[in-house]
Amino acid sequence: MEIMEDKLIKRIELLKPKIEERIKNRLEEFRVDKNNSKEHFIELCFCILVANNSIEKTEKVWNKIKYDFLNLSEDELRNKLKVSGYRFYKKRTDYIISGRKYIGEIKNILKSEEKESREWLAENIKGLGFKEASHFLRNIGYRNFAILDRHVLRILLRYEIIDETPKTLTKKKYLEIENKVKKIGEKLNISLAELDLYLFYLATEKVCER
Repeated sequence: MEIMEDKLIKRIELLKPKIEERIKNRLEEFRVDKNNSKEHFIELCFCILVANNSIEKTEKVWNKIKYDFLNLSEDELRNKLKVSGYRFYKKRTDYIISGRKYIGEIKNILKSEEKESREWLAENIKGLGFKEASHFLRNIGYRNFAILDRHVLRILLRYEIIDETPKTLTKKKYLEIENKVKKIGEKLNISLAELDLYLFYLATEKVCER
């Protein structure tokens, strides 16, 4: 395992001159005003929608609705997602509508210790597990969480950092894999958020848009 981990680290080191500036610029773009509750919620809606969907398709749908996530009725939102070609329009509408009651509270939760913020999001916001909560926090400027999506897991499996791709990412399994990724980031002297973008690039040859 250590040999393969070293190979992964070497691969990322070789990638750095090619894409480091693009990755740092992208991380700077992942910053939402931490005092803007409405912007938080709109970003949260993206992270709810993108689960088990491609980032590109989700972003097209999300951009069509954007600030209307704040005020469309349940029927209006469900219909808008449906006509936009979004697959899980019924369930995700339910998640978004139910999450509105926390719009004002999320700002205060984000003032907590980082890990506590993620715990709260995963436990209280329908449609958010640890992966989606980590994605949301990264997208508003946090840097210490791994986003273990299918692309990243595929690379971790290829380099034998994990033995298999878990069918279900429980909290325990998520934290176990995240700790392994964190050690790689420490050896590279980069944050988990930065490392995630390198791993995503290795899997897709693209710098993640969101």
